[in-house]
Amino acid sequence: MALRKNKSLKLYYSVGEVAELVGVAESTLRFWEKEFPNLKPQKAGRGIRQYTQADIEEVKKVYHLLKERGLTLEGARQALKAPSNETDVRLDVIERLKFVSAELQAISRELNGFEA
Repeated sequence: MALRKNKSLKLYYSVGEVAELVGVAESTLRFWEKEFPNLKPQKAGRGIRQYTQADIEEVKKVYHLLKERGLTLEGARQALKAPSNETDVRLDVIERLKFVSAELQAISRELNGFEA
């Protein structure tokens, strides 16, 4: 049995969990599924969406293009079709910077506690 590198033991996420993780409404995710062919989570019985980690990465790409870069739906579709991985690299850098920022804020809070 292969050891999973990803520490997350969860294989599937609900639409609500993904919406909360990304910071958008569930209805926005359902709309994006209609607009972007690369967003196709599996559907279990009764049409319940099941997002994998790969699906969540695709959602994050769409979020980055639409909300952070401010592209239109058509512009985001074109960016996702482009052969270059510029979007992937930018998204990876942004995720790392957010992580570093959170860590620095936590360290700052701890240091402020020692000054009291």
